[in-house]
Parts: sequence; C-alpha cells; structure tokens
Amino acid sequence: MGAQIRVYKRRIKSVTATKKITKAMEMIAASRIIKAQRKVEASTPYADELTAAVTAVAQTSEVKHALTTEVERPVRVAVLLITSDRGLAGGYSSNAIKAADSLTARLVSEGKQVDSYIVGRKGVAYYAFRERTVQRSWTGFTDSPTYADAKAVAEPLIASIEKSTADGGVDELHIVFTEFVSMMTQTPVDRRMLPLSFEHTAEASAEVFVKGNEARPLYDFEPSAERVLDALLPRYVESRVYNALLQAAASEHAARRRAMKSATDNAEDLIKSLTRLANAARQADITQEISEIVGGASALADATAGSDR
Repeated sequence: MGAQIRVYKRRIKSVTATKKITKAMEMIAASRIIKAQRKVEASTPYADELTAAVTAVAQTSEVKHALTTEVERPVRVAVLLITSDRGLAGGYSSNAIKAADSLTARLVSEGKQVDSYIVGRKGVAYYAFRERTVQRSWTGFTDSPTYADAKAVAEPLIASIEKSTADGGVDELHIVFTEFVSMMTQTPVDRRMLPLSFEHTAEASAEVFVKGNEARPLYDFEPSAERVLDALLPRYVESRVYNALLQAAASEHAARRRAMKSATDNAEDLIKSLTRLANAARQADITQEISEIVGGASALADATAGSDR
C-alpha cells in the first residue's frame, strides 16, 4: 500500500505543477484581453468612417471600380483566413477553419476558384497537412497585431483585386475571422470585403440638397471620383484587415483564458480526487498495520497462555 500512496503523491505533485502553469496562463490572457478590446474599440470608428466614405463616393458617382463593381460572373475569389499562432485556446482556431472550409465549399459549388491566404501557424499547419495550396501566409503576430502587419497582409490582396483574372487576379475578396462579441462569446464570421456590399455598410453622413424630389449628398471629387476610389482602396482593405486582426486577437485571448480556467478547474478536481484516494490508501494501510499488530498481540497472548499451562 505504501507504494500506491507514493504513486498518488507523485500524481498530485504533477497535477499541482500543471495547475500553476494553467492559472498563470489564464491570468496573462485575462490581462491581454483588456488591451486587445481597447485596440478594437479604437480601430472600429476609423474603419466604419472609411467604409462610409467609400460608400458615399460609390453611390454618388457612376465610376466602375474594383471597390464597388459587381462582376457578372465571378470566376476567382480570394479568401483570407485568420487563425492563431499558438494553441491552448480551446476551439478558437478550429472553429475559424471550419467557417473557412464552409465558405470555400459554398464558393466552389458556385463554380468559383478559391485562392487561400492564411494568417496564423494553426491555419498554415492545417492546410499543409492536407496538402492544400496557399497563396500567401503570415505568422508571428496573431496575439498582438500592428497596423504594419495589416498592411503586409493587405498588400497581396489589393494587388490581386486590382489585376484581371486572366493575369491571376480575383473578382471577390472574402475574410474569415473570429468576431469578439463579449468575454464569453466569440463568433467565427465570414465577410465579403470586395466588391463592397452597400446594404452591409455604414450609412455615409453628409449634408444633402434636394433637386426635384431627389436628395443628393453634397460631394465634390478632386481630381476625380475614380482617383478618389483608387486612393481609398488600399486604405479600406488595410483598415478592414487590421480591425479583423484585432478582433481575432481579442477573441484568441478570451478563448485562451476560458480554456485555461477550465483546465485549472479540472486540475483542482483531479487533485481533490487523488487526495481522497491517497487518504483512503493511507487509511487502509493504517488499518492493515493495526490489524497485524492486534493479530500479533493476540497470537502472542495465546502462545503465552499455552506455555503457562
């Protein structure tokens, strides 16, 4: 029984060490969520206003541009998937990958060719293991992205949307990331960035004048609406990618905090269970020793009584 008690003690010691690690990771993730949330809140107004500006230009001009013009029969699309560089975050990366797989399957069923772009080692490893083609990939910044990282990701996407499909370009640009809703809720979503869907964008705020029965915004474009859209295209894509990276980072920290809290709770339950088993084994060992002592004393007493006769 003594050997079994030693086994329980070793397991308790090992689980206790694991619990310290998971508790520390939980606290680190919790502290980083606040910073990530602030970055999301700071970037969202800029992205929304930039989208509103693009919408205003598109709706008040007749210019055909990659930002706003729907291709009648799109044949090639780009999908940007944002995952994490590290694990221990529950189903965070796998849920985003599932959303990307679902989107890809839908696009392929519509007869479109999909070019994949991946952010995060988990997504890169998933596609590499399944021998899927990836146009570009980026790693090393998913838990704390900067605007420079967003520009690096957006650059090949902008180049692909500006080229014709005959030259390797794409007709549509989609992004799959995990939207931060709250500390307890993070939802994988897929959004079409280009061409712009006006029904899903923020309304442009502008003064209007009335001509006949039609209200029109007061906008003048210098040097031209097309040049304005050309200038806004990279800023729009960069801001949307940056906001998605920040949302994904906040979601990753929240998912890791929740996963590590669950691991810590499970470790505590396991320690309690092992402690009970160790106590039971020790009690059984003590009981056995007492029984052996009592039995020995009884045998000695019987032997002494026999010799007295």
